[in-house]
Amino acid sequence: MTTLLPTAFTVAEINYWAILPVLIVFGGALIGVLVDAFAPRSSRHSIQVALALLTIAASFGALVWKAVDNKGATLDGAMIIDGPALFMQGSVLLLSFLSVLLMAEKFSSAGADAFTPMGAAVPGSPLEAAATRAGWGTSEVFPLALFSVAGMMIFPAAGDLLVMFVALEVLSLPLYLLTGLARRRRLLSQEAALKYFLLGSFSSAFFLFGSALLFGYAGSVKFSALSQAITTAPADVEGLLLPGVLLVLVGLLFKVGAVPFHQWTPDVYQGAPSPITGFMAACTKLAAFGAILRLAYTGIDADRWDWRMGVAAIAALTMIVGSVLSVTQTDIKRLLAYSSVAHAGFILVGVLAFDATGVSGVMFYVLAYGLATIAAFGIVALVREGSAEASHIAQWSGLGKRHPVVAGIFALLLLTFAGIPLTSGFTAKFAAFAPAIAHGGTTSAVLVVIGVLCSLVTAFVYVRVIVLMYFSEAQGEVRALNPSILTTVGLAVAVILTVALGVFPAPVLDLANQASQFIR
Repeated sequence: MTTLLPTAFTVAEINYWAILPVLIVFGGALIGVLVDAFAPRSSRHSIQVALALLTIAASFGALVWKAVDNKGATLDGAMIIDGPALFMQGSVLLLSFLSVLLMAEKFSSAGADAFTPMGAAVPGSPLEAAATRAGWGTSEVFPLALFSVAGMMIFPAAGDLLVMFVALEVLSLPLYLLTGLARRRRLLSQEAALKYFLLGSFSSAFFLFGSALLFGYAGSVKFSALSQAITTAPADVEGLLLPGVLLVLVGLLFKVGAVPFHQWTPDVYQGAPSPITGFMAACTKLAAFGAILRLAYTGIDADRWDWRMGVAAIAALTMIVGSVLSVTQTDIKRLLAYSSVAHAGFILVGVLAFDATGVSGVMFYVLAYGLATIAAFGIVALVREGSAEASHIAQWSGLGKRHPVVAGIFALLLLTFAGIPLTSGFTAKFAAFAPAIAHGGTTSAVLVVIGVLCSLVTAFVYVRVIVLMYFSEAQGEVRALNPSILTTVGLAVAVILTVALGVFPAPVLDLANQASQFIR
């Protein structure tokens, strides 16, 4: 019997310096799994927090030290490390670092003023039992978060549809588990996790089916080959292109919560633990928009006249539905969820500019929004009535008189979401809308008008909450908990950076402009 061997083959070149930040995060996640298996229960939580923070910091250091000087395609084009990829990866690491600081908190249900700093609970004590019921005695939160961060870093750097799909699953699967960890409201949290998993599975199936159609059209899953095939492919496969593009976009638009793929957003945001919600809302949206930019600008850009109007309609619906439905919400987390939907529409306007300034505007927007979102959900986790979060808006009445610092920070964040001048929200909207007007044509100009009107609607929602906090009488025994040092640092950094991006946005805007060129 003879064995047939290939007469020639190629070995993919790997630039390990370029992908070192991703490898570090994966390594930290794997070590975290071993720590959870073998470390003593009494010290497991402290080790996991320290390991997660050190891993993210080391990855950021590797990105700044080595990855920025090793731009280009690697892994045979499976990953492309360029300006947008590096900016998005650095932003994901920054936001995830702040999120881990907030996840490290262990609150006690013994009283509204009490808190349990990291690792302070004695094994078997009522404080540890309270922390476990709150969902933070489970130390596997941190390796799961690291696995998700690794997927988020690969997502905007993917050079082909297959790697993008793998990154989509790597970032999503841990989030399904993390959503179900709010043990104080266990049924609501588990329902949210199941809904997120089921709808997420459908969106992944859409993405995979669309990828198969595009492979049949181009004969390759690489974005460079797809872009070239759009101009050279024979007519008999032309019918595969548009359905494939639309199905892939459905999978990506689901992750950003665009209408009509937003149905999971309010339930998951409400059911998940608040620090997890902040992590998910900030980092997932950032990574998903990085992937959308990569696909739209390097893979299917030559065919944009066929699908651009459909995405523009989705952007308009997303802004309108998100802003209008936020008016009717009485739960603070659902209000922020529909606000997130509206912001997804605002960012899509920048994507449709199809210019380097639009890329930089989108990157600045997702970073500014992520910082404010993490801080907002951190504040939501602090405001409680008894042992439960004060989720109903009416419970926030009079908070400005009882806890002026907490109420003041939350009011600042709400004004940021509204896009009031001298806040990062205003700068971000201007950075996304200005390229749309300059380069997007009539369609984008109409979208900008819709965006401005919807911003006025959402501003009413945010101002209503501020009025409740400062001009209404307090109801019940709602108080703001005293956070531990780690939570205090995380909130302080997020708020300071949010203010800085509004008052002094030039350095980050310049960095985004310098990093706005894709490598094809």
